[in-house]
Amino acid sequence: MSFKKTRIQLAREAFKRRDLSLHQMAHDPKKIGQEPWHKTEAGRYIGSAVYGASDGIVTTFAVVAGVAGAQLDPKIVLIMGFANLFADGFSMAVGDYLSEKSEQDYIKSEREREAWEVDVNPEGEREEIREIYKRKGLKGEKLEQMVELITSDKELWIDTMMKEELGIMEDEGSSPLKSAIVTFLSFVIAGFMPLVAYVFASLVPFFSQNMFLSASLITAATLFVVGSLRQMVTGVNWLIGGLEMLLVGGLSATVAYGIGYLLRTVFNVVI
Repeated sequence: MSFKKTRIQLAREAFKRRDLSLHQMAHDPKKIGQEPWHKTEAGRYIGSAVYGASDGIVTTFAVVAGVAGAQLDPKIVLIMGFANLFADGFSMAVGDYLSEKSEQDYIKSEREREAWEVDVNPEGEREEIREIYKRKGLKGEKLEQMVELITSDKELWIDTMMKEELGIMEDEGSSPLKSAIVTFLSFVIAGFMPLVAYVFASLVPFFSQNMFLSASLITAATLFVVGSLRQMVTGVNWLIGGLEMLLVGGLSATVAYGIGYLLRTVFNVVI
């Protein structure tokens, strides 16, 4: 099955390459008219998936590295790793849900307020529209035509006030619950990777003989892949994104390992 790029993906690629022919292809009138303007169902939650995965793998491997640095029993990695995995994953998902729900409630209340103001004081709101576009450089007849056009449609009027006066961009199709579920699943799935070597140590001889090394290699590969996928959200080069994530994860693991080693040395912990 061939992968068909969306119009916005073509436009982004054209910009990166400074390719005018690709730019013209992305701005074909037929494509503009046929393709939906809003985010797709999958695209809407890419950010939650990528950031959930990156947090999951970094925090879980920090636990693994800390336990390894303290030279504790490998079983403790499984206990602490899974406890951290599900507790932090649930906490992050709840936080994501509450954040998006609060934002949606705020947007809804502001839209209701703007609608009420249009109903009770249309002249005042019309003057605000006039001032908005006057500051953008319109004047005279063109300004009045723009004001008349926008205020002739109540929904367009409110949309304009939301965006231009309040700076609020609405995304009507987003679901806080779906976003939370995506965050939780991506956190748990990616966060499980540092534990693979410990979970399957009895089945894979290399894992049993080199648990922390195996966990480190698996984690490094996963960090790079997740970091590369960030380009779907940020537009950053996939190689740079992968290396950045690998560096951040490596630093976090180094700190955790060092603290574990230091605590064992200072307190002479023996388990």
